[in-house]
Amino acid sequence: MSANTAPSTRQAMQRETADWLVRWQSGDITDADRQRFERWRTLSPEHTAAWARAESVLGVFGQVPAELGRQALARLRKNPRRQILQALGLAATVIPTTWLGWHQASRAGWLADLRTRTGEQRSALLADGTRLVLNTASAVDVGFTENERRLTMHAGEILVTTGHAPAFKARPFAVASPHGRLRALGTRFSVRQLGASTRLAVFEGAVEVRPVDSTAAFVVRAGEQTDFTTREVQAPRPVDGTAVLWEQGMLLAQDMPLGTLLAELSRYRPGLLRCDPAVATMKISGAFPLADTDASLRLLEKTRPLHIDRATPWWVTVRPRGPHFSAPG
Repeated sequence: MSANTAPSTRQAMQRETADWLVRWQSGDITDADRQRFERWRTLSPEHTAAWARAESVLGVFGQVPAELGRQALARLRKNPRRQILQALGLAATVIPTTWLGWHQASRAGWLADLRTRTGEQRSALLADGTRLVLNTASAVDVGFTENERRLTMHAGEILVTTGHAPAFKARPFAVASPHGRLRALGTRFSVRQLGASTRLAVFEGAVEVRPVDSTAAFVVRAGEQTDFTTREVQAPRPVDGTAVLWEQGMLLAQDMPLGTLLAELSRYRPGLLRCDPAVATMKISGAFPLADTDASLRLLEKTRPLHIDRATPWWVTVRPRGPHFSAPG
């Protein structure tokens, strides 16, 4: 938009752009809406520039972890037009708050000994022979002292197969999360940060869990998993044997609600991946590649009555295909 554009015209353009963003975000956009949008976007260089600016606003969410991006974009839904107008007008609201909050909170993560970007996975062999695999958007510090072997988790998910090198055998192996301390008892296990809690799944051996604000310790054995907070540990439940197939780059769904599947896929891609409520409960089975989530979305679109709406590369909605849709089981 040129510098000579009148303020009233700029404001009108921002309102129109915000209206289109809200419409795309709603998931209810029709083919006729798309045609009207294209006519609006190509109406003038100013219109094209306004939409490019909107895309750049959404692009910021591609630079932060997927969960924070979803949280910030969800804030737009509370008063979407006003919040989007503020973002487009470069007001210090959604985007600066999200970016600065994440940047400050993740400073330790960026400086961590081992870390992965969104969509990346990494394997490392530690000095004691422990094999450590980091899932998407993860950060871990490794601290080996004369008294213990410790991993400190800052973000994400890890899979640990403890080593038994003679020089380290007498030192306990521990994992520290924001919610508590885990002590491995000769084992293979995974740890995932969920925001308000941490999830532990044990595949071999056992792991002792001690929440930060509790003096009690709980032992989780092979074949069990649990979630724990700073104060309590949930009762163990059977472990999901497919939960660590991410190590092989796959997500296996067995009658999984589409909303749950998309929430998992969204961990491996920047921006917002949204599920239309009309199809959120659709049961999905199949194997989906995590290294190429666009391929997973194409597979869904090809095999189920679904359509993938891409308002921008960072704003994708999965919705029903066709106007007369009844969600199959």
